[in-house]
Amino acid sequence: MTDRFAHALRIDRIRDGERIELVADEAEQAAVARRLRLGVIDRFDAHAVLSRDGPVVRAQGRLVASVEQICVITGDPVRARLDEPFDILFTPEPEVAAPDEEIELGPKDCDVVFYEGGAIDLGSAIADTLALALDPYPRIAGADSALNEAGVMTEEQASPFAVLAKLRNKDES
Repeated sequence: MTDRFAHALRIDRIRDGERIELVADEAEQAAVARRLRLGVIDRFDAHAVLSRDGPVVRAQGRLVASVEQICVITGDPVRARLDEPFDILFTPEPEVAAPDEEIELGPKDCDVVFYEGGAIDLGSAIADTLALALDPYPRIAGADSALNEAGVMTEEQASPFAVLAKLRNKDES
């Protein structure tokens, strides 16, 4: 069993316009859930169209997933359904002249995956896309009331203006 949703594709066998459907089985769902620290993944699949220009491969499509995250406030499970488009560019690992040379990435470079050898791992790239699509701070519906009960103030309540208003109200009493 692996810790990812691995689906290697040989570059020399990819046809322009090829359609790929990846559907995670239970073991892959469990492995990705462990890797992403999710409670459960009930569904994880992707549909992609591949295009190739020499060693560069583009995968465009959608991923669909049903996951259970953990509420950052209460620790309760939070269900989420994701339906995300993706556009991933696989390109050979660049030759680096100096080991300490910095490479600057722009917004268009964020969905670039470098690979070595003659294959790309489409499944792992899609699992990474799922990780980026998750809500970083999932909350259940009653999370705000749980915070209030614990004495945590909202941003409005903790703002300097709210504190000054309280002081002013005390002075007027």
